[in-house]
Amino acid sequence: MLRRLYRSFVLFVARLLTTAYVREYEFAGREHVPKSGPLIVASNHLNNADPPFLARALGRPPIFMAKKEMVDKRVRGALFRAWGTFPVRRGEADRAALRAAEDVLRRGEVLLMFPEGTRSRTGSMNHAHPGTGLIALRTGAPILPIAITGTERIRWPHFFLRPRSVRRVRVVIGEPFTLPPVERITTESARDATEQIMRHIAALLPPEYRGVYGEEAAAKEEAAAASVAARRP
Repeated sequence: MLRRLYRSFVLFVARLLTTAYVREYEFAGREHVPKSGPLIVASNHLNNADPPFLARALGRPPIFMAKKEMVDKRVRGALFRAWGTFPVRRGEADRAALRAAEDVLRRGEVLLMFPEGTRSRTGSMNHAHPGTGLIALRTGAPILPIAITGTERIRWPHFFLRPRSVRRVRVVIGEPFTLPPVERITTESARDATEQIMRHIAALLPPEYRGVYGEEAAAKEEAAAASVAARRP
């Protein structure tokens, strides 16, 4: 009960912040968000402000993992933990974080993941880690791809000192999908699954944000077109 009230309060604050400091906050595709049941939300990552912006667009309070160093902090970490955030040790196989993520989905809640693992310094997508694909394969939960743009312009703490300083933030929610089951979950199958997820996210982004997935998508489209052309009589 207390956690639900706290999440409602945070979402209320997020609405205030997006109204007071962002001139245009837009989201599209909310009709694609399932009303209930387990859900993996996968998004590109531009700024530490992404989670509240995404939470407002979703309409369902997501639980997300954060790097251990942030969750361990005395004050900020306590706020994260009150929300339900759980820590992950980046750069290593963190079995505790994997179990915590699966527990979130087992309870029928929303798990927010940033497959790239950290914020993009350039605004364009980088290669993702296989963790998101691994969790999706292990749980069979539906995946909701989301693209966010504009938060890369947020600068702390100036954001709070300059009302309406961010011109536009946009969140686009794609259609949910599930990954085809695999006979055996391996590092390679988890990596391939994550690549599928990233391509869904990239398809929702403007070309300048797609980064490596823009190049890969274009190359694969060319290869597919060449294959079709080669089979023609």
